[in-house]
Amino acid sequence: MDAIFNGLTWIVDEGNNLLWTYILIGLLLGLGLYFTIRTRFVQVRLFGEMFRVITEKKDGTGGISAFQAFTISTASRVGTGNITGVALAIAIGGPGAVFWMWVVALIGMATAFIESTLAQVYKIKDGEQFRGGPAYYMEKALGTRKLGIVFAILLTLAFGFIFNSVQSNTIAQSVSDVLDIPNWVVGASLVVLSAIVIFGGVRRIAHVTQIVVPIMATVYLIVVAYIMVMNFTEIPAVFTLIIQNAFGLEEVVGGGIGAAIMQGIRRGLFSNEAGMGSVPNAAASANVSHPAKQGLVQSLGVFFDTIIICSATAFVIILADLYRTSEQEGILLTQASLDMHLGGWAPYFLAIAIFFFAFSSIVGNYYYGETNIEFINAHSMWLTVYRFGVLAMVMFGSIAQVQLVWNMADLFMGMMAVINLIVIALLGKIAFRVLDDYMGQRKAGKNPVFYAKNLPGLKNTECWGEEAHRHDE
Repeated sequence: MDAIFNGLTWIVDEGNNLLWTYILIGLLLGLGLYFTIRTRFVQVRLFGEMFRVITEKKDGTGGISAFQAFTISTASRVGTGNITGVALAIAIGGPGAVFWMWVVALIGMATAFIESTLAQVYKIKDGEQFRGGPAYYMEKALGTRKLGIVFAILLTLAFGFIFNSVQSNTIAQSVSDVLDIPNWVVGASLVVLSAIVIFGGVRRIAHVTQIVVPIMATVYLIVVAYIMVMNFTEIPAVFTLIIQNAFGLEEVVGGGIGAAIMQGIRRGLFSNEAGMGSVPNAAASANVSHPAKQGLVQSLGVFFDTIIICSATAFVIILADLYRTSEQEGILLTQASLDMHLGGWAPYFLAIAIFFFAFSSIVGNYYYGETNIEFINAHSMWLTVYRFGVLAMVMFGSIAQVQLVWNMADLFMGMMAVINLIVIALLGKIAFRVLDDYMGQRKAGKNPVFYAKNLPGLKNTECWGEEAHRHDE
């Protein structure tokens, strides 16, 4: 058994070194800068517009609202990556990793706009709902269904199975450490709760996430804000430490500037998912009048996830200063840091918070896999098999070793990102034209409504004809 485990660990580690060292860093940063320049800094100039479109009502009766799509994607984003992932990044790469998380997020906001806009353009109608994502735009825009199937398989394995085992692993570690409950009991409880939600369909998923995500994010931010107010005089020093360590000017822990960059980019991508090809699956489910609206909403999601939530966790950990000497990592380091700031009740609070954060991520991750199972084969039997597979991996994650689970997540995340980034680089010009159409209507004082015929040469779109909109003109 040890030989199998060691062999698997070696394969996963070598795959991660190849992907992240030689391929992904250049792709993520290079394409993020390209999209930022070509959209004329969409993440900056339309930042205020993002808040306007997120509150719009549905464009008709089908699908879900822009806000519900945002909460599904945020449910997947805001989870262990924000609390456990940040702690791992700081423990391994030092405080400088936080700076590189910020860089990936700010540049990644443009990438998120492109992929989510494309997902809306090429979405399909599925009964009263909409489905879409990278697999769908690979088939419809590039005409390569086989590549779409490869991506759909990777995403289903990554999000439905591996990432959900990461979430349950974090929940089990946290709850078992604080409440002294065996991991398998926590895992079994998660399986039951997950089954209740995922067997209820997308509307139940949207209903759960739109309640859980805002409440828990708000409560968590209030607690962190209190810690920052209590340590207000130390905040400038924290910023200085993060920036100096990011450029190797002050070695703190880990392997210097290289470790800071690598950990920041890895954990940043795991957290905000910009360019990975996961969030477009949620973006496509929204019923909006113009594809660019979901591009803007999901761009805002990257900002909220990393610049707000991840930074909050990072400041708590750095202010506690335990990352230098503690042997704890991940969720346990975050719990110990909160305990130092707030006293004995803090770990109980974090255990509850991480339970809801990670549980909502399990639900959001499940939905991404469901959308791609439907792309591969719409027969209900496959969906049922997938659902039971998800529940099995939730149980497995609660009792697995933490580092292998995270490394497997990195590997699958990296393979997905490489495929999706290359595809959206090829299709980016379509998203640029859609953005121009949106801005032209906004400048004319209109609420933008998209029609495929307005972009000559745009083909294979099912949802953007005259009959698709039900607006009161």
